[in-house]
Amino acid sequence: MSAWKSADPDALARSVALSIITVSNLVLNLIAGGESGSKMKRDVLLFDLDGTLTDPKPGIVGSIRFAFDQLRIACPGDDVLAGFIGPPLRGTFALLLGTAEVDRIEEAMALYRQRFAGAGLYENQVYDGVRTMLERARLPAAAMYVATSKPAVYAERIVEHFGLNDHFRKVYGAELDGRYDDKVELLAHLLEEERIAPDVAVMIGDRAADVRAAKANGLRSIGALWGYGSEHELVDAGADILFQTPYNLADYLS
Repeated sequence: MSAWKSADPDALARSVALSIITVSNLVLNLIAGGESGSKMKRDVLLFDLDGTLTDPKPGIVGSIRFAFDQLRIACPGDDVLAGFIGPPLRGTFALLLGTAEVDRIEEAMALYRQRFAGAGLYENQVYDGVRTMLERARLPAAAMYVATSKPAVYAERIVEHFGLNDHFRKVYGAELDGRYDDKVELLAHLLEEERIAPDVAVMIGDRAADVRAAKANGLRSIGALWGYGSEHELVDAGADILFQTPYNLADYLS
């Protein structure tokens, strides 16, 4: 990991902690598998979309920039905007616009969607290794779902456009009116609708919100370090195990 190359003692300490967490959890899972067969065979896998299955940066950043241009407001740089990929967009606009005014936020949302629903939706790409990861997960997993804070109407189109839909039983996302923006509520809704026991479900995502939502619902969590959340963010949120690439996770799942 890049942190091993850093002279920063804090970064080195985080890397050591991450290694301990990773090895410990691998050992615990192997022990559990040895006692009752392959544990992952009973698991239902819930995958985040943005930053986990696909890299949506061009479409999301371009659409936020379009909204700011239409509002005639100076827009932050692309790297700053990329840091907001993952969390619900209403909260992002509230922070970027420095307002809690609902009408102003909804105006920005409408402008964002004006561009995103057309071009921005497909300015996106599947991460290298994700298709392999999903293929290897199909046999050991009881079922797989997408669980994203992105509106379901967009997430479904993205998953289908990139040919990932055959891997998933269903795509769960937020409603356009903001219902299920909160990932805690989204996962609770998914578990209830699909009648999934929390102790057999695993949330896989790249942001702290994914990990915290999993913990709030009694799920285990896997942190995806190839996305937009940092190692520090995921460790602090309490991820059970972290992986650097989809290929690493594919090896673990299979």
